Amino acid sequence: MSETGAPPAAADVAFYPTARAVAAAACGAPVAAAVAAIAPRFWLVGPAWLVLVVALALLDAALAARPRATRLSLTAPDAVPVTVQGRALAQAAFEHRAPTAVEFALEPDPHLVVSPRRRTARTEERTAVAGFDLDPVRRGQARLGRLWARWRGPMGLVWVQRAEDMAHGLAVTLNIQAVKDEAQRLFSREEFTGPREQLDLGVGAEFHALRPFLPGMDRRAIDWKQSARHATLLAKEFRAERNHHVILAIDSGRLMCEPVAGAPRVDHALNAALLLAYVSLKGGDRVGLFGFDARPNVTSGVLSGASAFTHVQHLAAQIDYGDAETNYTLGLTALSARLKRRSLVVVFTDFADSTSAELMLENVGRLLAQHLVLFIVLRDDELESLARRKPETPEDVSRAAVAAALLRERELVSERLRRLGVQIIEARADRIGPALLARYFELKRKDVL
Repeated sequence: MSETGAPPAAADVAFYPTARAVAAAACGAPVAAAVAAIAPRFWLVGPAWLVLVVALALLDAALAARPRATRLSLTAPDAVPVTVQGRALAQAAFEHRAPTAVEFALEPDPHLVVSPRRRTARTEERTAVAGFDLDPVRRGQARLGRLWARWRGPMGLVWVQRAEDMAHGLAVTLNIQAVKDEAQRLFSREEFTGPREQLDLGVGAEFHALRPFLPGMDRRAIDWKQSARHATLLAKEFRAERNHHVILAIDSGRLMCEPVAGAPRVDHALNAALLLAYVSLKGGDRVGLFGFDARPNVTSGVLSGASAFTHVQHLAAQIDYGDAETNYTLGLTALSARLKRRSLVVVFTDFADSTSAELMLENVGRLLAQHLVLFIVLRDDELESLARRKPETPEDVSRAAVAAALLRERELVSERLRRLGVQIIEARADRIGPALLARYFELKRKDVL
């Protein structure tokens, strides 16, 4: 939770009549009309009544709590998961005179539903506090803007209003608790604990210690120089590195924002990416996040430590839904320029046909020269069901033919990626996270990261 409040000089102050003042002024009109009809020489009663109401309103405004001596503040969380209700507290603190009650209103945001629209709070010890419920509507970076507070004068004839721009940023994130629960379950089953004998000697293994050579050990591990020096066979013991770089590249272009299984593809991708980030950081690896559509939009350095997961979560909330075509040339080139060490690059994307994927294939080839690239593609259940459905009308035949053609194009692109050396995971939206973790653990066991 964080608290924000604008300085008094940045506030807007307004005075305007209440319903009571308007009713009082309106009540004098028929009385003045009747008096003027009966005794025309007393026609000044009407204007005198209006002057009296105005004078009382001015006096009420003078006796009311001063808006310039009032401080508004807003306490709200820095992040709210999509399926969890948040809470914001608005506060008005008065230096001198204080009203009996204050009415608050908070500016809404497209990512949030703020309820209720207005809330009245009683003043205690010259402070009024009101709570607002924040119901997230969609993932993204929300903003709690202006906060309004108004109160009546002692006679109830004038509203005194003060408005300040809170400018409180709030990240509407995915449901991280579900991600953590799934990660803990899978991580506890696959966790690498303690030293282990390393039979596959690859670039992911590092020298740990010397140990006596035993029957059944890999002869390539024998250190002949040390064996000659000590007059006994000694073998090198290796252990898997724990500081691999895992880069999560999220495509948020037009195709990735189309819905599948009740949510946009990019949301499913972010769920799987956060799952992998949580496990990687817990396991000692380093994680970087990179988002792109028509241009790179979110980028982070390589982060380490379990505490960095919160920062990754906030960065993921900044990856918004795009409506432009993905520019693979700009995105993957910018990503490649940021990578200074061999990394596992996990690309979450989607492709519709081989023509639009040509530039992607060309730039992926450059990444493969130094890095291990893993593509994550969601299966399109709707296309598959259209292609398998038994046609009953000519329209069904056309839809099935188009769906089958699109599936063939996707398979063609996948096959070309595999020939380049890219590893591909194609799974249903609800299975993409576990499938990604299973491949990650497999790559770590083989020490090919």
